[in-house]
Amino acid sequence: MNWLREHFRELFSLAELAAHVNMSQPSLCRHFSRITGTSPLQFQKSLRLYEAQRLMLTEDKSAETAAFAVGYDSPTQFNREYKRQFGEPPRRDIERLLTAGAALAL
Repeated sequence: MNWLREHFRELFSLAELAAHVNMSQPSLCRHFSRITGTSPLQFQKSLRLYEAQRLMLTEDKSAETAAFAVGYDSPTQFNREYKRQFGEPPRRDIERLLTAGAALAL
């Protein structure tokens, strides 16, 4: 998990990750899922999406810029996965979060 947190922007295969931790792929997936409730690749995807959300909220990055910054090659794929993760497209989600934050500040 620590390696994934440090390298979530990078492309890697499950075989490479398993070799990095000296485990077989099935063993890695089984142990990882037992600890996190998700697969290593889904964990990486979540890390990427939360970091992109942070970039858009705190650094005023566009969805496309944030997508590339966290390792996505396709803004379309990023938008699709972002909506699946957060329930709304990036722009709408960020506007909602900013509005909610402004209301809390009052």
